[in-house]
Amino acid sequence: MGRRILVAEDEVLAAMAIEDELQREGYEVVLAPDGHAALEEARAQLPDLLLTDLRMPRLDGIGLIRALRDLAPTLPVVVMTGYAPAGGADAFRRPGEGPVTLFAKPLDMDAVLTELRRLLPVE
Repeated sequence: MGRRILVAEDEVLAAMAIEDELQREGYEVVLAPDGHAALEEARAQLPDLLLTDLRMPRLDGIGLIRALRDLAPTLPVVVMTGYAPAGGADAFRRPGEGPVTLFAKPLDMDAVLTELRRLLPVE
């Protein structure tokens, strides 16, 4: 089985399109419709990488990243958003934590897949 990616995205069609692309690349994908559901999934089985939107109901992407980093400080995170924060990816990362990459929506899936291959090399 491929590396496990947790995708937190509240737009159902976008989540399904991302899931299709990632599965085609051989990744195991777990979808969560919001940050709270993603956190529950991660607590049940920690993913190899988090791919998250920022604006979601119940728990936003920033809250999700903080909570997951408390569980796994080095977890790689890829943020996809139409609302990039001031400071870019550095706004999500504290010293000693894993990498954070920021992609603007609409996503360039080729660029995202290239980054995922870099962050999750074949075992």
